[in-house]
Amino acid sequence: MSDIEKVKQLRQSTGAGFKDCNAALKESNGDLNKAAEILRIKGIAKASKKMSRDAKEGVVVLSGDRKKTSLIEINCETDFVAKNKDFILFAKELSDINNACSSNLEEINKYKMSNSKNVEDNLVNLIAKIGEKITIGRNITIENPNSENFFYQHSVINENVSKLAVVVSLEMDEVNEQINSFGKQLSMHIAASNPLALTSEDIKKELLDKEQELVSEELKNSGKPEEIAKKISIGKINKFKEDNSLLSQNWVMDPKKKVRDILKEINVPSLKIISFTRIKIGE
Repeated sequence: MSDIEKVKQLRQSTGAGFKDCNAALKESNGDLNKAAEILRIKGIAKASKKMSRDAKEGVVVLSGDRKKTSLIEINCETDFVAKNKDFILFAKELSDINNACSSNLEEINKYKMSNSKNVEDNLVNLIAKIGEKITIGRNITIENPNSENFFYQHSVINENVSKLAVVVSLEMDEVNEQINSFGKQLSMHIAASNPLALTSEDIKKELLDKEQELVSEELKNSGKPEEIAKKISIGKINKFKEDNSLLSQNWVMDPKKKVRDILKEINVPSLKIISFTRIKIGE
């Protein structure tokens, strides 16, 4: 086998660049297996050096169907890399693996990709090839035998690849055209309004405590009497709960109505919002 053929084969098997493959073959005296190991070690070293950097760009990828839907966030350093062909191909295959593994990260890392290497090794190789920190971020799989999932993607980069994705799970006796329309619109509403929870009772205590601290600090410097400040504080917290609870939010398509009003208007007694997930790059 000629040196050029060896470089070509090494590039195909490792995904490394021409210069790196050529240098590894020289270092290994033409031994392909040793050259691949050299590239693997160098890739790990390169990846380790990049781990201290910020990776706030990236993509959210959706996989699955309306019974089992998965989202996974893959982060990188720049928007340029988020649109890179190799990055997108890796992200899309990783998304399918995420769905197959029901978002179990330990299983995902060990899963063999189409090139017969596991996710962990492919991630290291991609970091070495692209030259940026790349990490697996938030991931979730929504699966419920009694519900249907509806989804929406915003700022789409590629098929099922975007900057923001929403999955909402609805339970009902049967799906019809009206529910299909509501499911899509509700996903769009969640994308735009970013609710924290389904109801005010579901908002996490730490979020309410943080908001209470901000309100208290604001009122402390207002010079208002204690009793008045207390009433204002209660009012602000109640408004925070209302604005951030899905059912009590103003419906994006008709702000004069609440989401709960739209749910009643559909007039399907069995229809319930079970859960929702919203993932946006940079948040």
